[in-house]
Amino acid sequence: MSLRDRFDLVVLDWAGTMVDFGCQAPVKALVEAFAAEGVTIEAAAARQDMGKSKADHVRSLLQIPVVATAWRAARGHTADESDVELLMSRLGPLMREYAAEAATLIPGTRETVEGLRALGFKIASSTGYTREMMTPVLARAAAQGYVPDHVICSGETPAGRPTPLMIYKACAELGVWPLSRVVKVDDAEAGIAEGRAAGAFTVGVAASGNTVGLSLDDWNALDTQARTARLKDSERILRAAGANLVIGTVADLIPALERHSQ
Repeated sequence: MSLRDRFDLVVLDWAGTMVDFGCQAPVKALVEAFAAEGVTIEAAAARQDMGKSKADHVRSLLQIPVVATAWRAARGHTADESDVELLMSRLGPLMREYAAEAATLIPGTRETVEGLRALGFKIASSTGYTREMMTPVLARAAAQGYVPDHVICSGETPAGRPTPLMIYKACAELGVWPLSRVVKVDDAEAGIAEGRAAGAFTVGVAASGNTVGLSLDDWNALDTQARTARLKDSERILRAAGANLVIGTVADLIPALERHSQ
């Protein structure tokens, strides 16, 4: 069975999947936004709910006990929605800056998209970034040859990941149905859960994404044993989130789907 006999649409995440190897930008921006309010958060904490809309991500961070305690100590009250708004006002400019810097296509991205289009697939994308945060990323990606057919950003549906609404919106606007003919590709647990909730075939990205969290240079510097161990841990996490298939990077997507479809 060919891929086009099974699928019509591929919905691709952005940071950690198509750009920003290791999903570095949102971690840096979140750490700095909290630091500006006198609260220290660890990079590992910033990665816990990656893939959610950034406002939901901030809410989740504020609910972590150690962060909640630090917030009360620094700000004199328990965090509420006004604090989410405050942090989002900090986060917006930081995300635009860091995301633009990190918007280099992950190796193999453009070739994979060209291959999918040659097979007749439509290409959509979704993200936990707001449209404002995504604007410089979209421009940089386009300059490198990647322009998806459809882009959905955080805040453009009534709820974000892990709900399936962004995928539903892409399908409605691109005329794709049933949802079983959709492939969702994501490096974060929330994005895999989104795909599962939609009834899509879900593909987890292990090496370049949030679950490993290393820059391309740091990833390449690992020896074979360390790289294998990291991949095994990442695959375990993505499988537990519900991924039907796990690949290293998006460069592996087409051959992996072809093997699965045989």
